[in-house]
Amino acid sequence: MSGIRLRLRVSTLGIMRPGAACALALALLLAPARSMPAQDDDTLHTASRLELDIVKAVLAQEKAWNAGDIAGYVKGYKDSPDTVFIGKEVSRGFKQILLDYEHNYPDRSSMGALTFSELEVHPITDTLAVCIGKYHLERSKKDGGPADGLFSLVMEKTPDGWKIVLDHTT
Repeated sequence: MSGIRLRLRVSTLGIMRPGAACALALALLLAPARSMPAQDDDTLHTASRLELDIVKAVLAQEKAWNAGDIAGYVKGYKDSPDTVFIGKEVSRGFKQILLDYEHNYPDRSSMGALTFSELEVHPITDTLAVCIGKYHLERSKKDGGPADGLFSLVMEKTPDGWKIVLDHTT
């Protein structure tokens, strides 16, 4: 148990009788950490089919990227003029997003090796969800150097599977 949490718990004891408060505070201090209830939100979560399908779609993009397949990577986006990518600039439409990726990553070495981590899926409806996570791009200094950042994706369930309709990457 962290000191901050302990202080917060002890400070609430002021409404008790002084002897009871001291006894409880002493018990909290002397209790083994393993017997204390978990305060962090580290509970296990069984992923739903929706969550698994979205993670699978995002990891398919990672696999395509690492195979040097930009077109395969961009298949993760909805093929629509309304699809939006927000990075250093705003790109609108599937075709523009593809062109931007091809321009910014003209060859395999500039693409480096991509890793997604800490993926979280937050369903909104049966056909809309938000996926957040971190990315790491490993590449040589001459090819732009490593890059790390965060992303949030609004994803829509389409006849072709889950597709990104809005990507905000930092």
